[in-house]
Amino acid sequence: MTRLSEPAGTVVPVSSENQVNPEDIVWMNSAEASKRLGITVRTLYRFIDDGNLPAYRFGRVIRLKQAEVDTFIESCRIEPGTLDSAPPRAEELAD
Repeated sequence: MTRLSEPAGTVVPVSSENQVNPEDIVWMNSAEASKRLGITVRTLYRFIDDGNLPAYRFGRVIRLKQAEVDTFIESCRIEPGTLDSAPPRAEELAD
């Protein structure tokens, strides 16, 4: 593995404490992540652009870590008793 601060072609050993096992990472593409979240790809990109959801660009491809998507889902959990400030639903407005 090479580090960006080293000259090209120089291989620098990485200690085992900093090493990530690639098998531990489950990558999702944008379509998979948006489907898991139940949102459109456009909304997913907005969350990424706003800094709410981490994503990674490999060339022209954007990937998300499944674990980070799951963490994002948990961070959006609504606490009981906090919906008083929520906007009214469409059927409530029709009454």
